[in-house]
Amino acid sequence: MNSIKFLGTAGARFVVAKQLRASGGIWLSLDGTNLLIDPGPGSLIRCLSSRPKLDPTHLDGIILSHRHLDHANDINVMVEAMTMGGFQSRGTLFAPSDALDGEPVVLQYIRDYVDKVEVLKENTSYQVKNITFSTLRRHRHPVETYGFKFFLPGLTVSFITDTHMSPVLIEDYQSDIIIINVVLLNAIPDLPIDHLSIDNAKELIKGIKPKVAVLTHFGMTILKAKPWKIAESIQEETGIKVIAASDGMTLSFDEFI
Repeated sequence: MNSIKFLGTAGARFVVAKQLRASGGIWLSLDGTNLLIDPGPGSLIRCLSSRPKLDPTHLDGIILSHRHLDHANDINVMVEAMTMGGFQSRGTLFAPSDALDGEPVVLQYIRDYVDKVEVLKENTSYQVKNITFSTLRRHRHPVETYGFKFFLPGLTVSFITDTHMSPVLIEDYQSDIIIINVVLLNAIPDLPIDHLSIDNAKELIKGIKPKVAVLTHFGMTILKAKPWKIAESIQEETGIKVIAASDGMTLSFDEFI
C-alpha cells in the first residue's frame, strides 16, 4: 500500500515542548519502500506504539529536511534503530550539509551504521530502491532547509516544509498531493518568522490545485482555532479536498492514482 503515516503533527517549539501534539515525523510507504522524514522528539516511541507497529528495521532511508530539533532530535536514535545498533548496516541517510558539518546534529559514529550518507543539495534527484525523489529550491529558513517531491507511477507527492512564503513554491511543488507545514494561524509582519500561515496555505492550494492537500506541523494558534475546522473552511473556499492531519493518521495514496 502506498501511504503516509503522521507520527506527529506538532509545529513550533511550545507545541513540541508541551507535546500538545506528537513530534515523531512522517513515515512514507511507497511501492514497498519505507522512508522516515524528520524524526523529531519521540519518533522511536511513536513508531513502536503505532498500530500496527512500525518496525524501524524495515526502513530504507531517513530524510532530514533541516537541523532544527523539532525535525531532527531523534535522528541518531532512529539510525541506530534502523541498523540494529549498527550491527546491521543498511539504509541511506539524507541530510543538509549543516546537519553534518560544523555543529552536526548527526553524530559522527552514527554515520558509519548506514550504507550511505547523501548530502542534500537544491534541485537534485535521489534514489532509494525503486523510489525517486527530488529537492527543490532551497527554502528561506534560518538553517539549510529543503522540501521534497516524490515520484510514483501516476502520482507525485510533495512535502513543503518550513519556509517563508514565495510564489516560487507554487511553481516548484506542482503535485497531485501536497503536504504543507503550517505553523501560524496568521502571519506576523513585524517578526522575521520564516514559517507558513493559513493564508499562505490557501495561496499554495489555489495555485498548485492538487487532488488533495494535507495540513500539518501546527503551532499553538492553529491548535486553538481547531485545525479540522480550518481545513473544512479552506476546502469550501477552494473546492479542493483539504485534510488537517492528526497524530497517527494514515492516508492512502492509492485512491489518487
